[in-house]
Amino acid sequence: MAQIIFLHGASSSGKSTIAKALQDRIEMPFWHISIDHLRDAGLLPTRRFKSGEFRWADARSAFFDGFHGSLKAYADAGNNLILEHILDKENWLEMLARLLAQHDVFFAGVHCPLELLVEREAARGDRPIGSARQDYETIHVGKAYDIELNSTDSVDANVEALLTAWRSDRRVSSFTRQRG
Repeated sequence: MAQIIFLHGASSSGKSTIAKALQDRIEMPFWHISIDHLRDAGLLPTRRFKSGEFRWADARSAFFDGFHGSLKAYADAGNNLILEHILDKENWLEMLARLLAQHDVFFAGVHCPLELLVEREAARGDRPIGSARQDYETIHVGKAYDIELNSTDSVDANVEALLTAWRSDRRVSSFTRQRG
């Protein structure tokens, strides 16, 4: 059984910062994986999507189906994962809970005030303007977490709280509830 620490939060909420610090402190080897890593590594034909030559809307579903399947494959092979992801489609939680059912999923909500999300989104320049606001208003609704973090707290405080909760083996999140 692999260990999966799932950081779920709006675009620009601080998931990557927490994930990097967590990977440096956790006592076991963990892969840090996200959609941004795939995009930044050149896996996607991003330039051609941006130019309009290819339509992201036509490729999005297959891309995420493949990404989600790869998470299962990584975990099934025995790799521990720190996953940053945004569950922005209604069925993704249930689907990932099924795919990862044989693994220990620790689900962490990462919260950030809307004003700060909007500021970070504009500063980054690599997200569609308005996506942070949309995420803020929708993605946490109906989700139960093993821990909830606030990115206005220090990175060290968030990582320490996350590690303490993860080490407790107490799982009460939507992932645990989906298993039944």
